[in-house]
Amino acid sequence: MRVLYEQCAAVDVGKDVIAVAVRMPGDGPDGRVTVRRTYKTFYGVLREMALWLTSLGVSHVAMESTGSYSMPVYHALLEHGDFEQVLVCNARHVKNVPGRKTDLGDAEWLAQLLECGLMTGSFMPPADVKAARDVIRYRKKIAQQRVSEVSRLGDVLQDAGIKIDSVASSIATKSGIAMIGSLIDGERRGQVLAELAMGKMRSKIPDLSMALEGRFGDHHAVMCRLHLDHISHLEETLEQLDAQLKKMMQPFQAAVSLLVTVPGIAALSAWAVISEISPRPADYFPTAAQLASWTGICPGNHESAGKHYPGKRRHGNKHLQPVLVECAWAAVRHEGYLRSLYHRHVMRNGGYRSRAARNKAIITVAHAILVIIWHVLSTGKPYEELGPDYFDRRADPERETRRLIARLEALGHTVSLAA
Repeated sequence: MRVLYEQCAAVDVGKDVIAVAVRMPGDGPDGRVTVRRTYKTFYGVLREMALWLTSLGVSHVAMESTGSYSMPVYHALLEHGDFEQVLVCNARHVKNVPGRKTDLGDAEWLAQLLECGLMTGSFMPPADVKAARDVIRYRKKIAQQRVSEVSRLGDVLQDAGIKIDSVASSIATKSGIAMIGSLIDGERRGQVLAELAMGKMRSKIPDLSMALEGRFGDHHAVMCRLHLDHISHLEETLEQLDAQLKKMMQPFQAAVSLLVTVPGIAALSAWAVISEISPRPADYFPTAAQLASWTGICPGNHESAGKHYPGKRRHGNKHLQPVLVECAWAAVRHEGYLRSLYHRHVMRNGGYRSRAARNKAIITVAHAILVIIWHVLSTGKPYEELGPDYFDRRADPERETRRLIARLEALGHTVSLAA
């Protein structure tokens, strides 16, 4: 196979040790030779590795993506080496042949693939985008922890016979927290506790009076206090992260302003999208289809012997997918093109009684939102609503008439048309 890069290198990354293989012209059987070394993963040692590769005239370096372990190696190569390209590749795309599984063997295999141009780098966001991405992903984990902690608090109340969540929408409202705090302080009378309800919950005072009478004891008070303190701490952390994100996303405010014009996308969702695909996705994904494929939000492609089969979606970006699905659910609650698209695909896949049909349709809407995002950010123009009658306007009246007649006749009806 033709060699594209005369001097190139590959790195097999581990937690404590990396293996490096360099391919260059030499007196080997194919006119090439491999030089192999191992290095510890201390950053100072990685700096020496980058300088050594530069001294050999290496132009391209590749490595498998191994999560956080590959990041110090990647940054050491960028900051202390002089290379045309540093690639971080999907490990699934560069599996070694069976029977050659050693660290140095893997590094040499990667180098052989690289020298022939058979490796494609994964998307690596700019430093400021990656920093925002780290904070947003951490914020999501903290929000999930808060949900879990509220659930644990609910379990304690259920054990005590306190049924606030059978009357109220949540135990974590201001009214619910006030009632639980009063229970912790020793109040046990349901009527007195119910009077702590605020706003719309005051209309539910009779039911709350019964729901707040139980077997709440000292043990329950201790557990509830611990859970409330933890929830309060998590909420403070969320506030700090939101303040930090506002500062970090300020340089991308133009992109955020464009994204919030898309139905279903709020500011926080826009931040998450930008942190995953950058404010200029066209620089990394030449088409919207490539972005959708990378995200894993489009149908799989499975063709064999000239026949097309249903293909599963690829794994893709597990952080961006749920954001797009949440935006899709928000978008289909409002009249417009996306709601019409959702309805069209629900009916095509079995109707609203089918959960599978609804799930398939919402993925279709999420895919449409991602395509819209690519075009909005690439063109710098806000979203223009196509309208809820978009598909009706596109339909051929004569063809639609024939389809409906055929459908009615299939059901046993005789159809006659009058002008």
